[in-house]
Amino acid sequence: MKGMIEATLHDTAAVHEALIAQSDRIAEIAGRLVDVFRMGGSLYLMGNGGSAADCQHMAGELVSRFLMERAPLPCLALTTDTSILTAIGNDYAFADVFTKQVKAFVHKGDAVMGISTSGTAANVNAAIDEARRRGALTIGLTGRDGGELAGKCELALVIQAQATPRIQEAHATVIHILCELIERALFADAM
Repeated sequence: MKGMIEATLHDTAAVHEALIAQSDRIAEIAGRLVDVFRMGGSLYLMGNGGSAADCQHMAGELVSRFLMERAPLPCLALTTDTSILTAIGNDYAFADVFTKQVKAFVHKGDAVMGISTSGTAANVNAAIDEARRRGALTIGLTGRDGGELAGKCELALVIQAQATPRIQEAHATVIHILCELIERALFADAM
């Protein structure tokens, strides 16, 4: 067990160490999201499984608070309304669960972030296409080789790892960094 634990921690550390080389991209994503919020736009998040949990986590941090007392930011995880998800999944297809919501909520000036460890989630990729058609900023958090998602988004951050748990750990770290950068940029006076 100890050997497995140490190997896992070394793998996690290596993925995070490699992420340092993408700090400019993380800063760019944060800056663009700050612009969206400053202009009165909203952030919509989508993903499946663990990535859905990441969406809910980020929305919770931005709507409630991350590290400072401040006004809430307009952010919605499109993964949370079971009535909408099951109605669309039943009446149309699971591939449409995010696209229908993007059509309902997203406007020019908003941002849509798709999170997918593989970049191949059909429902995320289809909704990113719709978000682009609507004039929203599109952002992807993905892993492995980036999959289809990396090429569809205006801004993509690809975690250079193969193991889903390592990619998800890095996504969680990036989400925390983004939340802190956004808070500091928008609410520095509150500190």
